[in-house]
Amino acid sequence: MKKLVDTVVTELNQILLGKEHQVRLALCGLLAKGHLLIEDIPGMGKTTLSHALAKSMGLSYQRIQFTNDLLPADVLGYSMYDKQAGSLVFHPGPIFAQVVLADEINRASPRTQSALLEAMEERQVSIEGETRPLPHPFFVIATQNPTEQGGTYPLPESQLDRFLMRIRLGYPDPRAERELLEGEDRRAMTDRLGTLLSEADLETLQDEVARVSASSALLDYIQRLLEQSRRMPGLLYGLSPRAGIGLLRATKAWALMQGRRHALPDDVQAVFPAIAEHRLEQGESGKSTERVRQLLTTVSVLE
Repeated sequence: MKKLVDTVVTELNQILLGKEHQVRLALCGLLAKGHLLIEDIPGMGKTTLSHALAKSMGLSYQRIQFTNDLLPADVLGYSMYDKQAGSLVFHPGPIFAQVVLADEINRASPRTQSALLEAMEERQVSIEGETRPLPHPFFVIATQNPTEQGGTYPLPESQLDRFLMRIRLGYPDPRAERELLEGEDRRAMTDRLGTLLSEADLETLQDEVARVSASSALLDYIQRLLEQSRRMPGLLYGLSPRAGIGLLRATKAWALMQGRRHALPDDVQAVFPAIAEHRLEQGESGKSTERVRQLLTTVSVLE
């Protein structure tokens, strides 16, 4: 299984140069059955990563460009009267795909942002009194521009907590940027990308994540991180129980990606920043990185 994962990571690294850790985190989020938020300025490869990830697994893919006039029906779908059928016929929206890119999600109104909440949490949507299941697997990758940029609405905490992870891609290093300038168009490379991990293989990996063992000592360590986050000065609240459950799932997924069937504290520390930073920001941009660093350095692995 590690070989399968390494193959996907290697191929994606040929497209998204110099971002192996971020690629591994994105794949970890998918194996842990979570959702991913990518925050960065435009042009950093956020859309390229989401499209390449879907292509590498042969999953259906839809991109939704969020704008301030986007309506919930534009995301979820709508019913329209069909003369031939003599009844209302439901037209599914782009949410009915296995990988959904919610591009620039914080440019839409809070009403439209909230349309994703049930879909992300329940893997279903309720429209006009009827509950409709979403495809399996179902993975939302949302991108957002920094809140300092104009025309953005900050995501509410209830929505942020639905995202298992948040990552930032950042600028490429000089060598990777030179290769981008001299090399082939990344979109053309993505279009040629074949299926590297079948849907059945992906389902097997997701099932195997649940079978990765976590010792009582490791669970104690995770609990200490959660408890300490709730005591940090300057925060109204710490990490939620949902965050703790997500942290354990991501830890197990990271361990599986390393070829192990048991999780270690190193796995917790590898995924913890991506799990915790967006939950500990609470309107104070830039402070969450320091808070996470403080938690990892002050909370002991063994007690």
